[in-house]
Amino acid sequence: MSMTSRISALLAVAVTATALAFASGELHAQQRKGFSPIDRTDQKKSKQDLNLKGHPTPPLATPLEKIPVDKLRLPAGFKAEIWSHGHPGARTMVIGSKGTIFMGSRLIGRVYAITDRDGKREVKVLLQGLTQPNGLVFRDGSLYVFAINQVFRFDNIEDRLDNLGAPVELTKAFNLPDTLHHNWKYVAFGPDGKMYVQVGANCNICEINPGTHGQIRRYNADGTGMEILARGVRNTVGFDWHPQTGELWFTDNGRDWAGNEGPEDELNVIRKGQEGAFYGFPYCHANGIPDPDIRIPNACAGVTLPAATTGPHSAGLGIKFYTGTMFPKEYQNVAFIARHGSWNREQKFGYDVVIARTDGGKVTIEPFMTGLLDEKANQFFGRPSYLLQMPDGSLLVSDETNGAIYRISYAAPGATKK
Repeated sequence: MSMTSRISALLAVAVTATALAFASGELHAQQRKGFSPIDRTDQKKSKQDLNLKGHPTPPLATPLEKIPVDKLRLPAGFKAEIWSHGHPGARTMVIGSKGTIFMGSRLIGRVYAITDRDGKREVKVLLQGLTQPNGLVFRDGSLYVFAINQVFRFDNIEDRLDNLGAPVELTKAFNLPDTLHHNWKYVAFGPDGKMYVQVGANCNICEINPGTHGQIRRYNADGTGMEILARGVRNTVGFDWHPQTGELWFTDNGRDWAGNEGPEDELNVIRKGQEGAFYGFPYCHANGIPDPDIRIPNACAGVTLPAATTGPHSAGLGIKFYTGTMFPKEYQNVAFIARHGSWNREQKFGYDVVIARTDGGKVTIEPFMTGLLDEKANQFFGRPSYLLQMPDGSLLVSDETNGAIYRISYAAPGATKK
């Protein structure tokens, strides 16, 4: 099949029940498989129940009237509203130069385009049939789409939403591994103009090829000049640069099946001059916990420990440093982190947005957007996934469970609208 024909086959204009059923079936099939064949988890020694079941997120779109925006709790002066809905599997978000929001997904295999026409959002299925196209980045009028090891660039995309045509394929240039486990991508351009790409571990816990997996890489935009910026990173699908220091901060999801209380997930930073540092996987986790299955002497020696831990199985995904002017001054240069929520922890944890204050040498984690987890009932109502700062300073939060985006805005308490 020609490139034009292959990409044309990916184009879609409507959500189909068949695609939803397939994606949902794939999700449950993956969870039934349990451990990867190369995992070294000692199930008999695990502190967790071997019959634990995952907390699935079927790729469905919750009807507007049932989206739980009324449950969201925010600090005084902040407001949450539904910004858009009807896009199942809502995850990564990037904004085009003309205001189009492009959204990636995971198991459902879709890329969406969301346009704002006179205050009303219109959702279009731009691509479908891809393998976990979570990695999106926009630069100079072009949208780059990373689907595991496939890489496409769509030029002048905002002028061609109804007729994309054939993209530039960069798959061979980037030469990414085709393994699925923890390899859905997060991609961003750094302050240096380079493209940063993660390559996760190909297992829950195992010894990996350090030249292939468990990395954050840096490339030129055309896929040349690859460098490895961080090693021993199990699964980061969110990173951002501190607006003042220029240092790269990234979330990292810790291993499963080693106990309900951890190892905790991580918030890491690549300090200036520490490019290429080793962050511990698979030998050392969190604040210096040797792995119980992959045992080596002095497992945590030489490991760059996290700047902070973000809770047991909290699944931090998107992270964004706030640089807008809408929020109060105390939120300037603060990192917002979407915690997707635990996969199979018995007492559910996360399902919220927290902030990380990173200045002063000590990182503090504080709640920001809560309400999607009923701890008493051990029930969740949504999964925050990614964050996007809008030009007006508001913050968008994608919710994968409900196929929705929330808009977080601020007005000083008691202020009157003009």
